[in-house]
Amino acid sequence: MTDHQPAGEHPIVTTPTPVPSATQHRTASVQRTLAVILVLNVIVVGVKVVVAARTGALSVVGATVESALDAMNNVIAILLVALAARGPDEDHPYGHDKFETLGALVIVGFLSISCFELVRNAVTTLVHHEIPATPTAFELMLLGATALINILVVWYEQKRGRALGSALLLADAAHTGGDIFVTAVAFLSLWLARLGYPNADAWLTLIVAAVIAYSGYQILKVTVPILVDQRGVDAEEIRRVVAAIPGIAGVPTVRSRTTASGMLFAEVTIRCDGALPVAAAHELADAAEAAIRTSIGAADVTVHVEPA
Repeated sequence: MTDHQPAGEHPIVTTPTPVPSATQHRTASVQRTLAVILVLNVIVVGVKVVVAARTGALSVVGATVESALDAMNNVIAILLVALAARGPDEDHPYGHDKFETLGALVIVGFLSISCFELVRNAVTTLVHHEIPATPTAFELMLLGATALINILVVWYEQKRGRALGSALLLADAAHTGGDIFVTAVAFLSLWLARLGYPNADAWLTLIVAAVIAYSGYQILKVTVPILVDQRGVDAEEIRRVVAAIPGIAGVPTVRSRTTASGMLFAEVTIRCDGALPVAAAHELADAAEAAIRTSIGAADVTVHVEPA
């Protein structure tokens, strides 16, 4: 009982409110961004379904499928980001960050499916000489409005993706960028159909399929190096920083990798005088670790010591 506690009363125990970590803040921000985009994509899908049902144009059907895939990707992405934010555990000592990169690969899979379906349907239309119905000005206005929403989504998602260092948001923005092209092609094909060129629908669909394929390639260029643990920084740069520390005789091995959020992991082996006491060798390892963190910006550094 303290001096300020009345007799007979139990002490009041307060539990401090947990402070969210930087990772938790990032996860929440990514999920909020995806939730906003999901709502916008659902609106776009609804409008395109109406236009597709009224016109029967192949390009509009393709644009509707693209937007539906965007919405599906948002749902999957929200779940994947939550999984990626889990801290390290016994089975995943480096954390779950790569699940976010896997989410980007899932989007590539959807891009591939969309590309295949667009090409298949376009070829079928050309072979069978299928002619869609002539669209009205109102239908063109509706489709144009969805394109404006898509442009807003891409701008917002790219901005948030760069700010949060999220490969998943950037990959999803690239997918939505492909949707803008699909919508633009659908708009152009409907406009040309009004001018008396119904076959333009199929030909323009083939062009946009190539654009979507390129978007998938761009995503793979970013995600594959992370999944295969491509080096995160030039090994010689780390060697120069560590070798400049007095007492370190050499740096035989250097390994590094990055994560989807931009975190850099480095593993370095240093050589020093074998007669040094353990404490002195440990101080050299600490100095090397501090130098790498300061100069290279590594988030996690492991230093091994061996005799010269």
